[in-house]
Amino acid sequence: MSEQYVKGHTSEQVKKLLKKGVIIPNSETVDIGEEVDVKRISGNGVVLYSGCKILGKSTLILQNSKIGFEGPVTLDNCFIGPAVDLKGGFFKKAVFLKNSSMGSGAHVREGTILEEEAGGAHTVGLKQTILFPFVTLGSLINFCDCFMSGGTSRKDHSEVGSSYIHFNYTPNQDKATPSLIGDVPRGVMLDQRPVFLGGQGGLVGPCRLAFGTVVSAGSICRKDETRENRLIIQSAVKSCNIPFSPGRYQNNKKILHNNIIYIANLIALREWYLHIRSMFVSDNFPDALLLGLNENIELALDERVKRLKEVCLKIPGSDFYILWPKIEELLDNKKYHKGDTALRDNFLEKIYSIILQTGKNYISVIKNIETADKAKGTAWLQGIVDNITFGINVL
Repeated sequence: MSEQYVKGHTSEQVKKLLKKGVIIPNSETVDIGEEVDVKRISGNGVVLYSGCKILGKSTLILQNSKIGFEGPVTLDNCFIGPAVDLKGGFFKKAVFLKNSSMGSGAHVREGTILEEEAGGAHTVGLKQTILFPFVTLGSLINFCDCFMSGGTSRKDHSEVGSSYIHFNYTPNQDKATPSLIGDVPRGVMLDQRPVFLGGQGGLVGPCRLAFGTVVSAGSICRKDETRENRLIIQSAVKSCNIPFSPGRYQNNKKILHNNIIYIANLIALREWYLHIRSMFVSDNFPDALLLGLNENIELALDERVKRLKEVCLKIPGSDFYILWPKIEELLDNKKYHKGDTALRDNFLEKIYSIILQTGKNYISVIKNIETADKAKGTAWLQGIVDNITFGINVL
C-alpha cells in the first residue's frame, strides 16, 4: 500500500503539487508516482479530486483541467490539454486536447486521441480511437479501433448513441478491423456534415461511412457507405444456422482495401500534425502536447500495420499471403509520404497569415480559412491517401 494512504499522511509529491497551486481537496487520498515530473502538471486551476492516481514520467496536465470529479481516476502517461474534464475511470497513453471530456467509468487506452471539445458520457471504452473536434459519444459504448470526424461545432457534431459497439474482433481472432467514419483530408477542415450512429446499434469493422451518414437506432451496419447523406436502416429479416469453418474470410478485398485506406488516412493525419498543428504551439498547446499527438499517431500506425500483417499471414497460399511482403515494403516506403509539397506550402502560408491576424486558437483559425484554400489543403492530404492506396491496388 502506498504510504500516502496511511491515515493523516500526504506524500512529498502531493505536497509539491499543493505548493505550486494544484487544488487537491483531499490530499491524503491522492497518489502521485515518484516517476511523475511535477513540473509537467500546471498549478493554474488544475483540480485532482479524491482517489486520483497519477502515474508515468510522460504525464502532462495543463491549466484548468479537472480529474476525478465523479469517481476515482488512474492516469498513466497521458497528455492532458487545457480545461480537460476526466470525471472517472482508467486512462493510459492517451491524448486529450482543449475542452475534451470523458464521463465516469471510462476505460481509455493507448493510441487514443480526443481533439478539441470531443468527448464521451459515462462508461465508454476506447483504444486506438481518434475523435476529431466536437465528436460526441453517449454512454455504455465500446468504440475501439475507430476514426471519426464530421461536424462544425458543439451544436452540429458527429455523434454515437448510447449502448453502441464497434465490432472489432472477428471469429477468426484478428483485429484488422479499423473503421473510418468521415475522413482526414476533409474532416480536418471542420466544415463537413456530421455522422450519426443511432443508439443500441453497432458497426462491423472494417467499415467506411461517408459524411452525412445517419444509421438508425438499433441497426447493425455491416457494409460500407461511401455516398454522402444517406439514411441506413438495418433489420434482421431472417435467421440462419449454417456450418462455420474457422480461417475462412468472406471478403478479402474489402478487408485489405479498408485497412489500407485507414492507414493512408493516419499517414495524412500525421503530416497534418507535423506541419499544421505545429504552427499552434503556445501556452495552450505546448511542444509536450504536440509530442503526445505525434507519439500516438505512431502507435496507431504501428498497430494497424501489425493487425493487417497478422491477417495476411494467417492464410498461406492466399493472395493476402503472397502479396504481404510487397504490401509491407510499400507501406514502409510510404510511411513518411509528404504529398504535393507545393500545395502544402501554399496552404501553410494561408494558415500563417490567419494566425498573424487572429492568434493561435486552432478552431478559430481553421474556421477562418477561405473555401478555395481549404480545397488546396484537402487536395494535399487526399493526394497522400490516394498515392498510398493506388500503390497497393496495382500490386
